[in-house]
Amino acid sequence: MTETALRAHTAVAVDDLITAAAELARSGRSETALALLDAASTEAPEHRARLALAAAEAALDAGWFKGFDAATTRLGEAAAVAGDLTADARWDLDFLRLRHDYARTVLGDGGFRPGPDGKDPEEMTGLRARAGELRDLAPDLRRRGWVHHYLGLISDNVFGEAAAAPADYEAALAAGEESADDLLTREALRHLGDHAHTRGDHALALELWRRATFLGARAGNVPGTLSQQMLLAVSARDTGDEAGARALAREVARWAEALGARRLADMANGFLGGQDPTAEPES
Repeated sequence: MTETALRAHTAVAVDDLITAAAELARSGRSETALALLDAASTEAPEHRARLALAAAEAALDAGWFKGFDAATTRLGEAAAVAGDLTADARWDLDFLRLRHDYARTVLGDGGFRPGPDGKDPEEMTGLRARAGELRDLAPDLRRRGWVHHYLGLISDNVFGEAAAAPADYEAALAAGEESADDLLTREALRHLGDHAHTRGDHALALELWRRATFLGARAGNVPGTLSQQMLLAVSARDTGDEAGARALAREVARWAEALGARRLADMANGFLGGQDPTAEPES
């Protein structure tokens, strides 16, 4: 059978294709995920729109580790065909835009810069308002939980209102557990652990971070699990186990470099040089 004939006899359901691409992206293979989605051939406008949306999400998920240029492009492509999406999928696109704009706000010129200093107050207020609207319009509990998580991040890292964030993380945790979304549950636990760590409750932080690590691994989130391992290294250093902390960080650096996750590799190498990835950056 020729390649053309083989292609003609090979069909993959759009749902299955999107699921496969999402799992590839979570494993750190975002380029492969995007190539798979780009290779799909369909005449149905609604399917093309769903593939464009899936590509935007895959690129955005990789952004924290590999940069956001691809995500910006893919979001534009998805927006161009948004009219062919269902109402729920249009909500998903709006949420991806919120996630993208949050990342742009807190990363600034490349480094993570939490807090209101140097940020546009109008953009900050707009970001929180958009998140509130998405929460109120969320089609289901799982999606609402994800917006609660981002409301917590916006309080924490955009406004510098640490006391306001845990309530949203708790709401996200409850939604993640009820909807059996391991990734949402993992994110909520990770950030609740950050707050426990800041309070000096290292035992609780370690408990929450360990559970988050397990859930991220179970969901196949390789870069996210590596970033979670960095927090376990922080915990080891906090309790005086410097050898264990350095061993973990070295492995994270090796894996991150192999995946091309430059930001994560830089974080691990910085930790080996004595930096604390959970510390506030210097002004």
